Amino acid sequence: MQKVQLLTIIFIFISSIVSNLAIGDATSTFNVVDFGAIGDGETDNSKAFLQAWKALCEAEEDEYGGMPMLQIPDGTFLLKPLQFQGPCVSNSIHIQLLGKILAPSTIKRKWWILFTEVNGLILDGSGSIDGQGSLWWNKGVRRRHKRPRALQFHRCDNLELSGLTHINSPKGHMGLNYCNGVSISNLTITAPQDSPNTDGIDISYSSQVNIFNSTIATGDDCIAINGGCSYININNVKCGPGHGISVGSLGDKGEMDLVEEVHVQNCTFIGTENGARIKTWPGGSGYARKISFEQIILQGTKNPIIIDQYYCNGHQCSLQELSERAAVKVSEIKYSGISGTSESQQGITLNCAELGCTNITMEEINITSSEPGEEIYAYCQNANGTSSFTFPQVPCLLGF
Repeated sequence: MQKVQLLTIIFIFISSIVSNLAIGDATSTFNVVDFGAIGDGETDNSKAFLQAWKALCEAEEDEYGGMPMLQIPDGTFLLKPLQFQGPCVSNSIHIQLLGKILAPSTIKRKWWILFTEVNGLILDGSGSIDGQGSLWWNKGVRRRHKRPRALQFHRCDNLELSGLTHINSPKGHMGLNYCNGVSISNLTITAPQDSPNTDGIDISYSSQVNIFNSTIATGDDCIAINGGCSYININNVKCGPGHGISVGSLGDKGEMDLVEEVHVQNCTFIGTENGARIKTWPGGSGYARKISFEQIILQGTKNPIIIDQYYCNGHQCSLQELSERAAVKVSEIKYSGISGTSESQQGITLNCAELGCTNITMEEINITSSEPGEEIYAYCQNANGTSSFTFPQVPCLLGF
């Protein structure tokens, strides 16, 4: 009898735990449909999403430590420009996107979707974010309207982004600004090769950013690391088409920009305009240092390795800009284990300002032409450092 009573007590105890867990989950999980969202691709769901966000942001972690979660189910949800403002009550919140978020035909802001001061945000799922960028890419439209970035994160620390597909932003697809502690993984970012300025990921004034296991194919930089960035790690990213992975541009309009500890590893560039690129404007100041590109595969890349300190936004620099003696200082740059094919004969370009690029290291570089038998060469100006097992040979670097 006592044994039966004991088993009964244990069963009631376990049932109570399971019941409380279920209640906890129910009170901390929200679905945009429950707030009136309709995923028909035509209804404006902005109000419903803001109401769902308010409930999510005001929710506490449950008694078992579970974070509040917002679910966006299958369907196509049209949204006008929205700002999701923090800070939120819970230290971490989770948004799971399973359907599609669709941009409207007109946006009169610099961004379409903005998260600001939301710490501990997890945004993931199998869904997509469609910026309908083709409506904006026409030259006439671009002259009349400023194009928005699709997704912007401002002062969002401990941010995790994974799994989503980002499509056809009017301008840049994603921006990080003043964000520290960011993990980005398993993303797909796509836009046509001729779509203007559709950068994949733009990073500025941020640190401890890790980007890995992703595919980025756009009309501009796959990833751009701008001023104020440090400890940026990029691993196993497939890039192309696009303009490659760029540090910069830095020093525009004489500004001081500081970038250090940027490390790019195990990446592939397929048909890109550039591969491993550092670009600075004449007349700027600051530094770009402790940067490495290692274990890189090139497939028909036009400028596989390039440092350009006379970058003028794709235009010929003016005589005044060319006469500038000031420049962002480029130093401690390492290229290692880079191999593959170049679309142009100039496989390596180190075009440095009078101040010079210092402590450049190249090792185990093998760049050949996409056209069998065509000669490949390197160009360098005002650069110094060392090279070993490097082809083409770089005349201004000391070989050993």
